[in-house]
Amino acid sequence: MKKILTLLLIAIVIRSSAQVTFPVNGVTDERKIPYAFINGRIIIDSETTIDKGTLLILEGRIVSVGTNVKIPQGASIIDLKGKSVYPSFIDPYTDLGMPEIKGQENNQGTQLQTLTQGAYAWNQAIRPETEARLLFKRDPLKSDSLRKAGFGVAMTLYRDGIARGTSAIVTLGTEKENKLFIREKAGTCYSFDKGTSRQEYPTSEMGAIALLRQTELDAKWYASQKNYPEHNISLEAWNETIALPRFFESGGRMQSIRCAKIADEFGFKYIIKGSGDEYRRVAEIKNTGSSFILPLNFPEPYDVTDPYDALNISLQDLKHWEMAPANPAILYHAGVPFAFTSMGLKDPVQFVNAVRKTIEAGLPENIALEACTRSAAQLLGIDKIAGSLKPGMLADFLITSGKIFNDSTVILENWVAGKRFVINDIPSADVRGLYEVTIKPFAPFQLHINGNPWKLISYITEDTSKTKADVTWENGTLLIRYNKMKGSDKGKHVLTGYATSSGKFSGTGIDSAGTPISWSAVRISENVDILPGDTASSADIPEGKVWFPDKAFGFDTLPTPQTVLFRNVTVWTNEAEGVLKNYDVLIENGKIAAIGQNLNAAGAKIIDGTGKHLTPGIIDEHSHIAISGDVNECSHSVTAEVRIGDVIDPDDINIYRQLSGGVTTSQLLHGSCNPIGGQSAIVKLRWGRNAEEMKFAGAPGFIKFALGENVKQSNWGEKYTVRYPQSRMGVEQVYVDAFNRARNYQQEWKQYGNGGKGKTAPRRDLQLETLAEILNSTRFVTCHSYEQSEINMLMHVADTFGFHINTFTHILEGYKVADKMKAHGAGASTFSDWWAYKFEVMEAIPYNGSILHDMGITTAYNSDDAEMARRLNQEAAKAVKYGGVSEEEALKFVTLNPAKLLHIDQKVGSIKVGKDADVVLWTDNPLSVYAKVVQTYIDGTLYFDMERDSLLRASVESERGRLIAKMAAVKNNIPKTGLKRPPYKPEFLHHCIDDIDQ
Repeated sequence: MKKILTLLLIAIVIRSSAQVTFPVNGVTDERKIPYAFINGRIIIDSETTIDKGTLLILEGRIVSVGTNVKIPQGASIIDLKGKSVYPSFIDPYTDLGMPEIKGQENNQGTQLQTLTQGAYAWNQAIRPETEARLLFKRDPLKSDSLRKAGFGVAMTLYRDGIARGTSAIVTLGTEKENKLFIREKAGTCYSFDKGTSRQEYPTSEMGAIALLRQTELDAKWYASQKNYPEHNISLEAWNETIALPRFFESGGRMQSIRCAKIADEFGFKYIIKGSGDEYRRVAEIKNTGSSFILPLNFPEPYDVTDPYDALNISLQDLKHWEMAPANPAILYHAGVPFAFTSMGLKDPVQFVNAVRKTIEAGLPENIALEACTRSAAQLLGIDKIAGSLKPGMLADFLITSGKIFNDSTVILENWVAGKRFVINDIPSADVRGLYEVTIKPFAPFQLHINGNPWKLISYITEDTSKTKADVTWENGTLLIRYNKMKGSDKGKHVLTGYATSSGKFSGTGIDSAGTPISWSAVRISENVDILPGDTASSADIPEGKVWFPDKAFGFDTLPTPQTVLFRNVTVWTNEAEGVLKNYDVLIENGKIAAIGQNLNAAGAKIIDGTGKHLTPGIIDEHSHIAISGDVNECSHSVTAEVRIGDVIDPDDINIYRQLSGGVTTSQLLHGSCNPIGGQSAIVKLRWGRNAEEMKFAGAPGFIKFALGENVKQSNWGEKYTVRYPQSRMGVEQVYVDAFNRARNYQQEWKQYGNGGKGKTAPRRDLQLETLAEILNSTRFVTCHSYEQSEINMLMHVADTFGFHINTFTHILEGYKVADKMKAHGAGASTFSDWWAYKFEVMEAIPYNGSILHDMGITTAYNSDDAEMARRLNQEAAKAVKYGGVSEEEALKFVTLNPAKLLHIDQKVGSIKVGKDADVVLWTDNPLSVYAKVVQTYIDGTLYFDMERDSLLRASVESERGRLIAKMAAVKNNIPKTGLKRPPYKPEFLHHCIDDIDQ
C-alpha cells in the first residue's frame, strides 16, 4: 500500500509540474503541498461512508481516503472533527460562460432562406457546427453562485436552435479558460425550439420534429457519398460528433416522449433534460428508456386570498404546484434514471433547499445525493474522475456542518480541483444557549439563542411573553436587536458586546429612547432547540394523486372494457335494418357481440334503454383538437413531411368535452396555410390514454390540401408577400410542380432498385415520399375548398397525375360541381349552415349538404371547431331542415358517412355485429336539441358517463378546494411581496388558419 501511495504521489507531481504555454509575470511557485483532512465523516458516494476518516489530496487530485491513510511529511493538516465531507455536485446542464443569445434583426417580413453565410445547413436552426468550447468564457459571478450551491463541475452548452452543436464540461475554478476544461466535446445538443432563427421554417412543433428527422436522414446520406454533390459543414459536423452522447432539452412531458420516439427511429437514446412534470406520464416516460436531467424549479404558490383570482388557476396548475417536488420520487420508484440540474432556478444557491423538498416529498436521501453527484457524472461520462471521492479522482468535495440535506446544515467550504473556496466561515465560538441578560437598573430577562451557528434563531422571554430577537455573532462581536414588551425599558433596543470569558458577555447599547446603556449576559444553559445536522427533514409526501390525465375530469383509475347489455333501446343501426325499436345490443371484448330481442349474457352489466336511443359513435372528419404547438406549419407552400401524429396532445380537455357530445373518432387535420399541408392523424377519443393509444389502429394515411385565400396568404399584410404562390394560378403550379418532383423521385429510386447495385442510394426526402404515397393511392387527400373554379382545377390536376381527391372539406360551393365531383369519385365533408363569413364563401347555401347527398356523393358534416364538435348531432339534424334528408340518412352525415370518407367504415360508423363497440346512449332522439348523452363507449370502454360526470365534477371541486386552502396556508410563511396574483389565461381553440403557439 505504501509503495502504491508513493507511486501515485510521484505520478501526480510529474503530471502537474509539466510546463504550460502561458508565461508567468513574476516568480513562480512550484510547491506541491499535500492536504490531509482528518477526523471527518467522509461520504465517498451515496453508498459508502467513513467515520473519522482521512482524505489526502495533492495537486487537484485525491491521493487516498480511508481510516489508515499515511500522511506525508510537509502536508497541511486540516482537522474536520464534527464536520462532513461530500463529493461536490455536478450540474449536467448549464449555459455557464456562454455568450448572451441575441435574436437576429429582421424587419423585412417573411424570411424563407437562411441568412447564414458559408457552406452551412439550409436552415438556421440546424447548427451542429457550434462548439461550446470555442464560445466559453469564464463567468466569475455565475461560477461563484454555482460553487456556493455546492457544484464543482458543470456541462455547458449554447442553448439556441434545434441542433445546438456540442457541449463542454468544465470545472468551476478561477483559472484561465485553458485550465478549466475537463472535456472539450461532451455531447451533442438538441431541442424542438428553433431559437433566434427568423427563418420561417419551422413554425410549429411538428415542423421542428420533421426538420430533425430529415436532418438525421440527410446526415446519413451525406456520410455515404463518395463524391459529395455539395460541401456541407453542418452535416460534416453532425457526422463527426455522432458517437457522442445526445442531450435533448424538452419543453414538457409530451416533448420528452416525442423526442424519444424520434431517437428510437434512428437507433439511439437521448439524455433528456426534462421539465419537471414527467410524473404525469410516468409509464410512458419509463418506456422511453431514456435517462433524465431534472430541474428543481418548482412552481411558487399564488396569492389566492381573492376567490375570483383563485378561479384563474386551473386545477392542472394547482395539482402541479403540489406534486412537482414529488416528481423525482415518482420517477425513482418507476425505475427512471436521473440527475439534478440547477437550470431554471432564479439563483443556484437555492439548489440544496430544492433537493431537500424532493426528500420531503418521498425521495430517499441517498438517491438525492446520487442525483447530485455520481448519476450526473455517469450521464456525462466522467464518473471515472468525478462524482465520488476515490483515489485518482478530481479533488472536488464539500465540507459541511452536518448531513448535507438537513435543514440546519450549511456548506462551509467547496474544494474545486484541489482549490479551496470558503462558503461560510466557521464561527470562532458557539454562542447558542439560554442567557440571563442584565441591563441595570432594569429587571433581567432571558435570551434564547438557537438555530445553528451560521444562522441563529433567537427570542427573549419575560414571564410568559415571548418576543423575537435578531442576534448575529461575527468577528468576535455579539449584536442583539429586540423589542422589549414589558417594564420601564419597554421598546426597541440594540446591544453590542464581546465575550469576557466562556459563556459571558458584556457591552453597551442604546435603549428605545436613544439613551446609552450597559449590559451583561451569562449563559445559564447550553441546551438549544435545534442542533446542527442532527435531525433529518420530516416526510411530507403530497396528499394529491396523479389522475389520467392529470387535470380536471381525469380518471383516478383508467377505465377498462366492459361487457354491457343494452335492453329495450331504440337502435340506430345505420345498416339495412334501419332503426330498431325495443331491441337489445350486447357489447363484449370491445366489439358489438349481438343485436336482437330478449338477449342474455352472463355477467353483463344491464343498461335499461327504455325511452333511450343507441347510435354509433359520432365521427368528426375535420377536427383540430388535441394538437400541440400549432395546427399549421405555415412556412413553405409544401409541407407534406410534417405529421400531426407526432404532436397529438392526449390531455386536451376538448377530448372529454366532445365525448360528452357523443364523438368517438376524429380526424386531426393540419391547417390550411399552404397548398399541401401536413399528414393528418385519425384518433379515437380515449380520454386518459397516451398519444399512441389514441391513434386509430389500421387507419389509412391522409394529408391536408388547401385552396383559396389562405394558401396565397391573402389579407395577411405587407410582410406576407414573398412566399410563392401569391395567386390562385400559382396554387395550381405548386401542385403540378410538387407531383412532377414526386414522380421523378420515384423514378430515381426505381432506377436504383433495378440496376443501381454498388451505386449510392438516392437521398431520402420525406416530403417527396409522402407525395409519392398519394400518387400510389396509399395516402388520401382531404382538401380545404370553397370556390368551384379551384375545385375543378384540383380535380383536373389529380386526374392528370392519376390519383383522386378523396374528400373536399368545407366544399361550400359543392352544389355547383356535384356532378363533376361524382365523376371524379370525391366525397364531401361540409358545414351544415355556415356561409358569408368571408368573401370566398359568399355563395354558400345551407342546402349544399342535401344537394350533394341527393347526387349520390358520400356527404358528411364536420366541425372544424372544438365547440361545434360537442353538438354534431344537432348539426346533422339541419340536413333534415335544409333539404328534407330523412332522419336516418341525416345521422349518417356524422357517423357512417365520415367513416366511409376515412376508409374505416369496416370498423366503425354503424351498429353491426363484429364492429368496434363505439356506441352512444342518448336520452332522446339523437337529432333532437333536447337529446343528451348518457354514456359514450369506445371499444366497449365507458369513457363518458352522465352519472360519473356528476361525481367527477364534485371531485374536481373538492380537489380545487383542498389545494386552494393548502396554497392559502403557505401565505403566512412568505413575505407579502413574494406572492403573485394568478394570471388570466383565456382558452384558445384551434381552427384551420391558426398559427398561434399555445
